[in-house]
Amino acid sequence: MWPFSASNAAVVAQKRGERARALANVPQSASPSQAVYLKATATEIVEYIGRGEWTATEVLDAYIARAVFAHATTNCLTEVMFGPARQRAAELDAEFAATKKLRGPLHGVPMSIKDQFNIKGYDSSVGFSQWTNKPAATNADLVNILLAAGAVLYVKTNIPQTMFAFECANPVWGRTTNPWNANYTCGGSSGGEAALLAMDGSAAGIGSDIGGSLRIPAAYCGIYSLKPASGRVSYFGAKGPVPGFEGIVSTAGPMGRSVQDLELISRAIFGCPSTDGLVPPLPFRNVTLPKKLKFGYYTSDNFIKASPACKRAVLETVEALRSAGHECVEFEVPDSYIPFNVFVSISSSDGYETMMSHLGPDKKESALFLVTLGPSVPSFLRNFASWVVETFFGDKLFANVARASRKKSVGEYYKSINAKNEYRKRFHEEVWDKYELDGIIAPVQALPQLPHGGCDKLSPLAEATMLYNVLNLPAGCLPVTRVDPTKDQLTEEWVNGPGLGSRLLEAGIYKGKAPVYNPEAMKGMPVNIQLVGKKWEEEKVLAMMEVVDAALGKERGFGPGAWDAHASNGAP
Repeated sequence: MWPFSASNAAVVAQKRGERARALANVPQSASPSQAVYLKATATEIVEYIGRGEWTATEVLDAYIARAVFAHATTNCLTEVMFGPARQRAAELDAEFAATKKLRGPLHGVPMSIKDQFNIKGYDSSVGFSQWTNKPAATNADLVNILLAAGAVLYVKTNIPQTMFAFECANPVWGRTTNPWNANYTCGGSSGGEAALLAMDGSAAGIGSDIGGSLRIPAAYCGIYSLKPASGRVSYFGAKGPVPGFEGIVSTAGPMGRSVQDLELISRAIFGCPSTDGLVPPLPFRNVTLPKKLKFGYYTSDNFIKASPACKRAVLETVEALRSAGHECVEFEVPDSYIPFNVFVSISSSDGYETMMSHLGPDKKESALFLVTLGPSVPSFLRNFASWVVETFFGDKLFANVARASRKKSVGEYYKSINAKNEYRKRFHEEVWDKYELDGIIAPVQALPQLPHGGCDKLSPLAEATMLYNVLNLPAGCLPVTRVDPTKDQLTEEWVNGPGLGSRLLEAGIYKGKAPVYNPEAMKGMPVNIQLVGKKWEEEKVLAMMEVVDAALGKERGFGPGAWDAHASNGAP
């Protein structure tokens, strides 16, 4: 049980009580006859309803039952909207019975959505007790777009406090666990969404990403996601702790159990008019890929050496693509410390004062410890500590990150923005132009999974995903394999070999009596990759994800029904 102050304990009890009552009297698992709906992709659900073989009500009932089971297993839900969802499904069924026409491309698809997106009549508390009992007056643009496309929204999902960490926990709703192993986090900030989807508790969902929040939970939970670059999807009506922050732009994107479902949602949401007028009228475009694609890849970005499991996932993908006739060339990320320092410098410009101001009586989650440490200490102490780390531990990378994490003047903020723009130009010239690539294959993080509490001191792991937020590029995420202790043991390369990046971080991850990377403890847990494309090429990224997915083969055991199959084999 989480510790609460007296001032917010009543609010927490109230909100959790409301959730418990909404989940009560629902079977905590789908019946055998409902399993067919859970094993169908969102794309297949629309097809079956369109043929008149299934109804939206039948499908929704199955996913409601499964969502209750998934929540009992992982604590992934926040707001529960079963009543209105059932009414909407009935309306869709009546409309289809009368017209024999689908409402839209998502007709009857039970969809979940990250807690931050406003739905009229429901809270978007994003884990702050001060933001509870303030129901939204209007829907977020994305909610209206999904409803117009025929989707059935029935639950909102959990997030980390402030959404600036990837341990999915907050004082209001508690901690969400990984569906494959309760000792590990499901990731964040779209963590509840990923956990629910991994257990087939939702047919498809929506998350968001400012530093990896779509890709990290997708990787930890073994599902699929797409982070669009800014400008393709409306973000209006998504609540966040730092309104007005645009130094690194947060984007909304689809999460699902297949690449086809990501495309289905993308077709519905790309280029739709936004309330703030910031989304250009660029709807989904069909693309034709060349028969032979050229991928660039790396197994480590040289900031934190990738673990054996993550390295293997990239190399197996490369091998599968080469066997399918595609070209893959290895390259190095140009000075990966620069984009990470830029991200830290920009995001900490006000010392995280705005972000942390919303905690009020809530206790700060430990996952925010390292993230917010820099600005909280006096400058002389921070500079001294950075000097010690660089001089005596030989870790210039970590020292410079500490120096960047501080409150800044407006002039310094401008310099950070300029550094971001200069790095974007450099990356385009030294990677895209030099190698003439169609896409990039990369690890999602140096670790395939992270135990609870691991984010407290290892939040810099997110530098691997932050790279593509700084670059503002579309990035997909898809599962490749599972951790295998027979293949993924630490070898001399990791234990005693030369470090590729931060010595302090790599030592904590791979060395000592109890390294964080533990393939025995992680056995059977998913390992994903990132697939990155150029700006405005989200459709091409999705098409390339299909190529990779096909090359790797279906026998990997991901997608609808994967969790049940894994659990039946005695998984933890």
